[in-house]
Amino acid sequence: MKVLVTGAAGFIGFHLIKALLNKECFIVGIDNLNNYYDVQLKEGRLKILDENSTEDDFRFIELDLADRDAMASLFAKYGFDIVINLGAQAGVRYSIENPHAYMDSNMVGFLNVLEGCRHTKVKHLLYASSSSVYGMNVKQPFSTGDRVDYPISLYAATKKSNELMAHTYSHLYNIPTTGLRFFTVYGPYGRPDMAYFSFTKKILAGETIDVYNNGEMQRDFTYIDDIIEGITRIIDKVPLPQNTTATTAIAPYQIYNIGNNQPVTLRRFITAIERACGKNAKENLLPMQAGDVPITYADIDELTTDIDFRPETSIEDGISKFVNWYRAYYQDDK
Repeated sequence: MKVLVTGAAGFIGFHLIKALLNKECFIVGIDNLNNYYDVQLKEGRLKILDENSTEDDFRFIELDLADRDAMASLFAKYGFDIVINLGAQAGVRYSIENPHAYMDSNMVGFLNVLEGCRHTKVKHLLYASSSSVYGMNVKQPFSTGDRVDYPISLYAATKKSNELMAHTYSHLYNIPTTGLRFFTVYGPYGRPDMAYFSFTKKILAGETIDVYNNGEMQRDFTYIDDIIEGITRIIDKVPLPQNTTATTAIAPYQIYNIGNNQPVTLRRFITAIERACGKNAKENLLPMQAGDVPITYADIDELTTDIDFRPETSIEDGISKFVNWYRAYYQDDK
């Protein structure tokens, strides 16, 4: 089985490829290695993948999703069976500062992925969506049957657009597609722009952390190992042609929430980091930021029914594992 993983040097992509190396498949990983965050961390992830693989089971190619000709050549050369699109410009707040990066990667890049799947008859396309598509929906927990027509960041709007584009290609060209709405993924080798990463760094250094909305926001924090377990199971769950009560359009199309189903307050989250670090945080309390939402809470009943997905990692255990990794990786002896 030939598998393409985009965003191979990214947080989820790295962990997914590590897991797939234990399967019987040949993996091509691509990434543009942009400088949105520390490139050395991305290169560190790739080094681990290189050390744990051979050319017979993994190959990395530096490539930008938005490069139309290069993407077409990649698909034509390898003829992938499975495509897992995790490559995207991430970050809610950064989308306010640099909107064009999101259009290039998340829109043009995803179109190039869809075109590649169309022309090479890919058997299953899985792609990263986001819990941000729910915006400030009032109903909790968030269900895939809820309307997601009111995004409050450009990042969220691009992810919703990806879902619409995938449905179109599923309907027109019978490409099986599965969208994964991730809920606040965290863990070792995570993204430095995420709160748990910066909080750990600053608490260990005795610096002040910015706490928005008085720590009252809630997130459905999902540990990386639980996410990877879910993705690897979904690979074999190829959607069949179907429609919904809202449309007669037939498409082999599916959307799943993939979260912990246990929202945690930012306050409990900070406490878990403090305990793992053995130090109390110095806090700067601030109001809610533009683009942020007060709560994310995943209804994962469909995923539990279809693949028996049951996240097992508590926030305390997951944060402890992250802090242990952080100290070892950055050689912190405190």
